[in-house]
Amino acid sequence: MPFYSRRVETFGTTIFTEINGLAQQYNALNLGQGRPDFDTPPAIVEQVNAALHDGQHNQYAPGPGTAELRHAVAEHARRFYGLDIDPLQGVVVTSGATEGLLACILGLVDPGDEVIVIEPFYDCYVPDIIMAGATPVFVPLHPPTWTFDEAELRAAFTARTRAIIINTPHNPTGRVFTREELTLISELCIEYDVTVILDEVYEHLTLKDAHYLHIATLPGMFKRTVAVSSSGKSFSATGWKIGWVYGHPDVLDGVARAHQFITFAVHHPTQQGIAYALNMPDSYYQQFRAMYEAKVQLLMRALAGSGLKYSEPQGTYFILTDFSRVFQGMPMEFARFLIQQIGVACIPLETMYSAEHIHIGKDYVRFSFCKTDEALLAAQEPLAKLAQHVRA
Repeated sequence: MPFYSRRVETFGTTIFTEINGLAQQYNALNLGQGRPDFDTPPAIVEQVNAALHDGQHNQYAPGPGTAELRHAVAEHARRFYGLDIDPLQGVVVTSGATEGLLACILGLVDPGDEVIVIEPFYDCYVPDIIMAGATPVFVPLHPPTWTFDEAELRAAFTARTRAIIINTPHNPTGRVFTREELTLISELCIEYDVTVILDEVYEHLTLKDAHYLHIATLPGMFKRTVAVSSSGKSFSATGWKIGWVYGHPDVLDGVARAHQFITFAVHHPTQQGIAYALNMPDSYYQQFRAMYEAKVQLLMRALAGSGLKYSEPQGTYFILTDFSRVFQGMPMEFARFLIQQIGVACIPLETMYSAEHIHIGKDYVRFSFCKTDEALLAAQEPLAKLAQHVRA
């Protein structure tokens, strides 16, 4: 008899744990997990350091988050999206965005409900839905443009649909959803009385002329949207695990009820640092985007001589590549080959699909460019070795 519950029987080791372990074993350059290999800005670190030593922030923080951080989240939403968020009733601070997503699903979805998931997807979405006793319903993005089919999206909405998870800018494709796409989703959500769980952790990672449109700003969507974000991406602080969920108090209430019994309180001193970070001037965010616009060019330069096919992303710090010209096999097989024979780690896309649609991502892997310039330049020589495997 197994000693685990049925709700977790399909959960294996995450792909990030597996790839990181292989990369370490073979001393490969790790362009897999979206974890920066450079530090958080010193001014933000200093705020946390000061909070650690001021004698006021080393005990439990308030369960919903510190007043300073909740006000900073609300002000950030007003400043960038024109949203009127109540800092006391409309914001909950979570242990990273991953915990925030779980709190959203547990607090807003009942057993037997359906939740629409756009594929490929961040790997916690489906386990969260399963643990809530709900059913995931999958709508794929189709390569090479990574757009959804309107008929497939419409067919996914039923009387049992309770929520849809939207991630834009989108991990792993790098798409930023258009106004037309979000308007269609909004119209269907209103028609079927569906809540949007918006994963916007890459909100400040748009590239070139791409523009992130917050779905809660569209007609009728503010009262049916909860947004999830975190400090990990925007401030290169993935290890701090400070996230937040915000929205209209009516829809946020369920999230808050679930959160209080998932994580009692979030790390107190770090909340002070992120409150400071969210209030940094526009110049910080402009420099942040400029940094990543330079980094994506370095990775594309390394990919250009590899034989891998790719398109420049509109957002996030990921690039999808089609390896079908250099390797025959599934993405996980290619990822192992790349680590063991070439010396570079990536994330296989097959782990981000349902069994029904795994064929759509069968030729794709994801590379991350949230790395030092030196690391991205170092990728050029090993990736060039792939060119000798190109099939005519």
